[in-house]
Amino acid sequence: MKNFVRLNIIDKLSHNLKTSPQFIQVILGPRQVGKTTSILHYLEHEYKGPYVFVSSDSVFNASTLWLREKWQEARQKKALLVIDEIQKVENWSEVVKSLWDEDKRSKKLTPCVLLGSSSLELQRGLTESLTGRFQLITAYHWNFHESTEGYDLTFDQYLKFGGYPGSYPLIKDEVWLTYLKNSIIETVIEKDILKNHTVKSPALFKQAFEILISYPAQEVSYTKLLGQLQDKGNTELVKHYIKLYEGAFLIKALEKFSTNSIKTRSSSPKILPLCPAFFYSNILDEYSATEKGRVFELIVGAQLIRTGLDLYYWREGAHEVDYILKRGRKIWAVEVKSGKKKSAKGLDIFLAKFAQAKGIIITLENYLDFEKDPLNFLEINSN
Repeated sequence: MKNFVRLNIIDKLSHNLKTSPQFIQVILGPRQVGKTTSILHYLEHEYKGPYVFVSSDSVFNASTLWLREKWQEARQKKALLVIDEIQKVENWSEVVKSLWDEDKRSKKLTPCVLLGSSSLELQRGLTESLTGRFQLITAYHWNFHESTEGYDLTFDQYLKFGGYPGSYPLIKDEVWLTYLKNSIIETVIEKDILKNHTVKSPALFKQAFEILISYPAQEVSYTKLLGQLQDKGNTELVKHYIKLYEGAFLIKALEKFSTNSIKTRSSSPKILPLCPAFFYSNILDEYSATEKGRVFELIVGAQLIRTGLDLYYWREGAHEVDYILKRGRKIWAVEVKSGKKKSAKGLDIFLAKFAQAKGIIITLENYLDFEKDPLNFLEINSN
């Protein structure tokens, strides 16, 4: 193991606290990727001022009274208040709104940072109660660069085990799979999803996840997914499951790019497990050339997700483009190539069809440059 890895969310947080004190800072991202560790390191070594750090995980029943008491403590100390796993406090968003608005009326804002790992729970509270009062900072699964800053990991190892730093010391041991399934996947499903959402058959729901992660960077119809579930259901059930898994930062389902919004919404999804470890945990075997290519395509997609822009895939008949990234009128068509030569005819057809689009091919040779700053890389190298 090497030195502590300082996540880039800290740079964004530090900047926002200095330049935007009128907003609550919200840090959202998967479990076990270092959000809390990075925040504690920042508070202890970089933040210049008093702070109060609390976690709802550390108390038996984090009530609204507990939340008010901690807020009052920060007020009295004129300190930065950091609350971890805020979504576990019942009615947290209404209480935070009330306290923040009280501070605003008195012109004595208590700087506040909220952390959470359940996107659906937090987003509901943010949109229902805190609209216009917060800035969102997103954390992600570790990419290859972040992984090698903290651990001795080869690229081939990253393509199998990548995503969760806590699992890296275990990759040469049989306990890696136990850690990933019990400490990550099972915990997320139980604590972030099933505890907060009504799911008729938890066993069927868990089976759905195993099916979804077996299609890395692949377009799969809802009917096909439904046909593999060992129970009766319908397309809406599969869509509901996917939405819950997306909210817990386990997968991303991309829609097909189209100028027709109805076609986009009705398209078959392209499934992106949000880190390579999910797929490898399902097969535990050497990758075939096709599988390795799919996983490479998957990590390119994960980096494009980090841009925060709208991401799609494109297909017309037998022709396809792996990713379409859209920002306003700008469109990038991104084709991913690894190993065996893959035709770029789909890219050529897309660029001819959409004159404003720019195309680029990501390969094993230019991936590391792309990973450092995906959007800047596309701006400079696409044509």
